[in-house]
Amino acid sequence: MTGAGRRLRIPPLPDLGARGEGWFLLQLVLFAAIAAAGTIGPAWSGGLRVLGLAVGVALIGIGGVLSLRGVLDLRENLTPFPKPLPGARLVDTGAYRLVRHPIYGGLIVAAAGWGRATASPVAIVGAGVLLVFFDLKSRREEAWLAGQFEGYAAYRSRTRKLLPGLY
Repeated sequence: MTGAGRRLRIPPLPDLGARGEGWFLLQLVLFAAIAAAGTIGPAWSGGLRVLGLAVGVALIGIGGVLSLRGVLDLRENLTPFPKPLPGARLVDTGAYRLVRHPIYGGLIVAAAGWGRATASPVAIVGAGVLLVFFDLKSRREEAWLAGQFEGYAAYRSRTRKLLPGLY
């Protein structure tokens, strides 16, 4: 907020291609960097390492389930690009009842789990970068969704963005 009742105006995010192909390519680069960061070697050991491994594996599982459920719920609407397919329908059931972007949210949770499981602070920071990236990508995607689906504004107002119960 800038002053009483005024909102800071954020400029629209770039499309990065007709369907948002650049967003997808950036996403792949981030995934590769996070995966590689986990192979650098553990930063902690002993009991903390065992606990981190257990928590990390659980987070990978939870994130995987959320993402997979998002994929299955989208069915024929699924595209790797942020721009929705022509003729797609708005999905607001299943995982999409919990969050507007369950695939992104699940990938963030899984990336954080990877960082914990591999005891890699760099991978954990990478998961934070992935959160910021998916927040930006989803803003670009939501502009397209709002333009294509009449009920998107109402869905958006009642449903969290990326992480169930959190954000």
